[in-house]
Amino acid sequence: MRKFALTAMAAAFALTALAGTGAKAAGDAPVPPSQDWSWDGLFGTYDRAQLQRGFQVYKNVCAGCHSLRFIAFRNLQGIGFNEDQIKAIAADYEIEDGPNDDGDMFTRPGKPSDYFPSPFANEKAAAASNGGAIPPDLSLMNKARVAGPDYVFGLLTGYEEEAPEGFDLSEGKHYNHYFPGHQISMAPPLYDEAVEYTDGTPMTMEQHARDVVAFLNWTAQPELEARKSMGLKVILFLIVLTAMLYAVKRKIWRDVEH
Repeated sequence: MRKFALTAMAAAFALTALAGTGAKAAGDAPVPPSQDWSWDGLFGTYDRAQLQRGFQVYKNVCAGCHSLRFIAFRNLQGIGFNEDQIKAIAADYEIEDGPNDDGDMFTRPGKPSDYFPSPFANEKAAAASNGGAIPPDLSLMNKARVAGPDYVFGLLTGYEEEAPEGFDLSEGKHYNHYFPGHQISMAPPLYDEAVEYTDGTPMTMEQHARDVVAFLNWTAQPELEARKSMGLKVILFLIVLTAMLYAVKRKIWRDVEH
C-alpha cells in the first residue's frame, strides 16, 4: 500500500512538472490585444462585405499554401455570393476527378458542390515547398487557437523586420511577436495594397488582416448567427413561459389560505 502511494505521488509530481513546462512553453509569446469584431456579443453579426473582402484576401494570398478542406464552394452563399458568382469562383479551380472509363484520373473545372482543393498533392509536397513545415488547413483555425480571431490577427500583424538584439533567430525563420517561440517559417504574408478592393475600403495591411480573420471566423463558425438567433428565441420563450407559470400559480393558490 505504501509503495502504491509513493508511486502515485511520484506520478502526480511528474504530471505537475510536465504541465508547468507546457504552460511555460505556451506562455513564451504575449497574449495579443483583444479586438472589436462585428460578431461579438449577444447581438453581433457578420459583415457580409467584410467576409467577401476576406475571401478575396484568402484567395489571392493564403490559398497558395493553405487549404480550406471543410468548405465547399456552395457554402459561399453564406457570405452573400449568388449562384452565378459561386459557379464562376468554382470554375477558377482545377479539381481532380475520376477514374474515367480508361481508369485514369483527370482534372476538370470546379463545381459548386466541390470542396476547396488543397494547393499541394500531399503532405510531403507541402513540406518540401515550405522548408519542411506543413501549412495548416485554415477551415477551423479560429476555433483551434486560444483567443482565436485575436490570435490570428496578432500573428498576421505581429512580424518584425529584425529580431530583438540578442535573440537567436534560426536561418529561414521570421520573427513574430505573437507566435510561440517567436520563430515562424511563414514569411509575412500581408502588406499594404496586397489585395485590391473595389468598394473603397482602405487597402492597408491591418485591414487585409481584419478581413481575412473575419472570413476565417465564418469558415470556423458559419452557424454563429443562427445559433445566436435561436438562443434569443429560447430566452424569450423562457421569459414568457415563466410569466405564464407564475400567473397560473397565483390563480391556483389564490383561494388557499397560507
